[in-house]
Amino acid sequence: MGRDERGVTPQHEDFSAWYNELVAKAQLVDRGPAKGTMVIRPYGYRLWELIQDELDRRIKDTGHENAYFPLLIPESYLQREADHVEGFSPELAVVTHAGGKELEEPLIVRPTSETIIGEMMAKWVSSHRDLPLLLNQWANVVRWELRPRMFLRTTEFLWQEGHTAHADEADAMRETMLALDLYTEVARDVAAIPVVPGEKTAGERFAGAVRTFTIEGMMRDGKALQAGTSHYMGNNFAKAFDIQYTSEAGQLELCHTTSWGMSTRMIGGVIMTHGDDKGLVLPPRLAPYQVVIVPIGRGVQGAQTSAAARELAGRLKAAGVRAHVDDRAQLSPGFRFHDWELRGAPVRLELGPRELESGTVMMAKRLGDEGKQNIPLSSAPELLPGVLENFQAFLLHRATEFRDAHTVRVESWDSFTEAVASGWALVFHCGKAACEADIKAKVAATPRCIPLDGAPETGRCVLCGDASDYGKRVIFGRAY
Repeated sequence: MGRDERGVTPQHEDFSAWYNELVAKAQLVDRGPAKGTMVIRPYGYRLWELIQDELDRRIKDTGHENAYFPLLIPESYLQREADHVEGFSPELAVVTHAGGKELEEPLIVRPTSETIIGEMMAKWVSSHRDLPLLLNQWANVVRWELRPRMFLRTTEFLWQEGHTAHADEADAMRETMLALDLYTEVARDVAAIPVVPGEKTAGERFAGAVRTFTIEGMMRDGKALQAGTSHYMGNNFAKAFDIQYTSEAGQLELCHTTSWGMSTRMIGGVIMTHGDDKGLVLPPRLAPYQVVIVPIGRGVQGAQTSAAARELAGRLKAAGVRAHVDDRAQLSPGFRFHDWELRGAPVRLELGPRELESGTVMMAKRLGDEGKQNIPLSSAPELLPGVLENFQAFLLHRATEFRDAHTVRVESWDSFTEAVASGWALVFHCGKAACEADIKAKVAATPRCIPLDGAPETGRCVLCGDASDYGKRVIFGRAY
């Protein structure tokens, strides 16, 4: 076995090599000059823009406003919240010199913005009338990464981070769950990733949070990917930054805050949820080009098919379809077909002299058993939106079936080790941090989440045999 004709290692042979080769060959990303950084190429950045468009619209529709906060944060700000600084210390990039001089106080390149936003919230909130304060930021963050992998773990990455302040716990928890619902919707309905929403265990919580919620997706190697998180901070940051308001009764009260984020690792999630040995498989709602038209022919015939392809692309765009004409005449049709399979275009249309004469165009979907089929050239703009919607639904269904087939309810340790080798295990757990650590040391599996929709159930911990905590089964798995 080995690489196929496009040089991509088959998934079953080496999933990690498949991924690393694919992100480069599909022109999504390149390595940056500084360790662990990435250059997002136009095709990859368009994927991020489409995710951003979908999520930003939902964020604004729920009453949040975008703002921007500084990249550099005084070191003392992080030190105000003890758990926060302890959690992030190993990942911090610190600026000690600027303008040719040593700084009086080092500056942290933001790993996340709770501290700088908390400082501003304390200035902007004084009365109950100022609440809730609903902010969102699109930004880059830096977390020093020892084992980088493009999109999944890089020293610098892009994300949005929502930060909100509320009068009480109930309102803040509604916000925390609203954000989780937005992430679930974008992952499921846009990226076609059937994520499981749930709560993190204490050992997996965000540094400084009271409760952390997550959406977990299963990749095609059976590993989990944390695709978005939402945190209820309680009063922790309000105490640290003096975020207070005067209640209707005239009492000075501490705010309750939240934060939540989704990042460019979603692109990695799309690649690993849907891709195959031929390359990317992109859900139509995220594909930079939903339909790629390949005109075929040379000389006069080539000019005719190219002109017809451009005319068809114009009609598709008018119908709301992102269409692209690949008229690289110096490259063979076969090369172009393979190239767009590698780059994951959902639908390819082949237009040669024979099709032009018969008033048809040859349609090939990126996945499916139907094979190529001729469709009328005249009605393609009416037909293709439905084809794309069906393909989107097919990908979600396929990914859901794969996840369910690789998620196993287990009772014994032997069954547990077998389950996490290729997927997820639904098990009882005692809730003790030491037991979590033992499981991780033995089989490299961690508690991914306590599923929100899990049925009430109790039993004995899969490792130590103590009574289970949480009141339901927990998903354990190996993760990115």
